[in-house]
Amino acid sequence: MKQISTAIISNTELMPGVHLVCAKAPGIAATARPGQFVMMNCGQELTLRRPLSIHQVANSNQLYLLFNIVGKGTLWLSHCQKGDSLDLLGPLGNSFSIEPASKKMLLLAGGIGIAPLTFLAQQAIGQGKSVTLLLGASTANQLYPQQALPGGIQTIVTTEDGSAGKKGMLTDILPDFIDWADQIYACGPLAMYQTIATQKQHMEKPIQISLEVRMGCGLGACYGCSIKTRHGMKQVCRDGPVFNLEEIIWQEVKI
Repeated sequence: MKQISTAIISNTELMPGVHLVCAKAPGIAATARPGQFVMMNCGQELTLRRPLSIHQVANSNQLYLLFNIVGKGTLWLSHCQKGDSLDLLGPLGNSFSIEPASKKMLLLAGGIGIAPLTFLAQQAIGQGKSVTLLLGASTANQLYPQQALPGGIQTIVTTEDGSAGKKGMLTDILPDFIDWADQIYACGPLAMYQTIATQKQHMEKPIQISLEVRMGCGLGACYGCSIKTRHGMKQVCRDGPVFNLEEIIWQEVKI
């Protein structure tokens, strides 16, 4: 874990209200693993840092962060321009795990849940794995651009209004891919996890999920991100953000 001050290389609005920031951060990018996150200082007016998933890394020195504008911190970051300074702490948390024997990886990304999964896909493709991505959004203009994904991924799109891909939720088509996959990973809204947890009763394969919750410190000191699991209370920042789906008591989680 390192605290660094770095400059923004680019800040692009990929979809309405969703930005992709690239910064030169070799101290973090070189050691980051898929699923980990950084804590960012978002201006002098905000005391607490904001957690952001590591979206991608490039050349072991460039760090990409994908975020939705949801509050003052992310609004501040959306206005930052090339050359502006960022104060980052990371990489933090645990990571997704890829079994060496696995050949077929199934990724489920609901909306902004694509944020940590792109880095995972990048690594899996680099290891020669076959990657299928189920990419869901409410409508076409909220879909992550497929041209921004690492090459070699098979992508199946769903939208709730049917404006692109298959109409419905990605959980509607999930059962069609269970038998194909060696490992399954997911990131998305709470409702998506709850639906998958119900479907999981008919699945034998574990599913690794990434939880995105409000955090105070990101270091395990404040216990502000604690959740109930079948193994007792866990801190998302220190014990996660990656958990096995069946570990979480979903009725008790508030994201």
